[in-house]
Amino acid sequence: MLTVIKVGGAVAGSVAELAALADSVHALPGARVVVHGGGAEITRWQERLGLPVEWNDGLRVTTPEAMQITAMVLSGWVNKRVVAALIGTGEVAVGLSGEDGGLLRALRKDGGKLGEVGEIAGVDPRALRALLDGGMLPVVSPVSRGPNGVPLNVNADEAAIALAVGLAADRLLLVSDVPGVLVDGAPLERITAAGAAGLLERGIVKGGMAVKVRQALEAARAGVEVRIGDGALLSDGPAGTRVIPDNATEAVS
Repeated sequence: MLTVIKVGGAVAGSVAELAALADSVHALPGARVVVHGGGAEITRWQERLGLPVEWNDGLRVTTPEAMQITAMVLSGWVNKRVVAALIGTGEVAVGLSGEDGGLLRALRKDGGKLGEVGEIAGVDPRALRALLDGGMLPVVSPVSRGPNGVPLNVNADEAAIALAVGLAADRLLLVSDVPGVLVDGAPLERITAAGAAGLLERGIVKGGMAVKVRQALEAARAGVEVRIGDGALLSDGPAGTRVIPDNATEAVS
């Protein structure tokens, strides 16, 4: 069993919050890969250093100066903070970024309108496989290798989904601060591609969750079990919203 886990807000939270997350990851059976974000922490460091935080239609713009901060925060401070918490549980955790070993290759998103923001163009999982074969737990920053070796800022959900597919993982857990895909305030037990299209068209699922659902369907179509939810995903097997391709509806338990 190989599980890819994407974690968000807790990586920038309190020591106790991060320790609880690490304990939950440690308790999961089988091999695991952790992918983390850290947008709020990037914003805090930009503000501390007097760099403007720019947005375009709700999406973060990453200037070359902001990219330096992003790489330092995600691949440095946040990554090592998560690694330290997991080592504290007894795991042999090893931190790396999408740049290391050419793990994640990216191209500029939307023709560069967002600056140094990328979208995944390819995955080379050899470095992760070597760590997993050695009994280690990889912790991945989504900063990826762009054209000519320039680092690009990639959405952590997108990075986790690409890695889950590239590794042929059994499960992908997209852990956020909501209990699942919400309709009328309640999480759906499951969502299919057709169901997602309807919810997206009516604007019931929107913003960051819309992006998450669209990308999650890609992994589901590749045969990965995908769930979206909060920290309960790490302790309750059926928690959150299961994302499934339409032709797999009857096979889902």
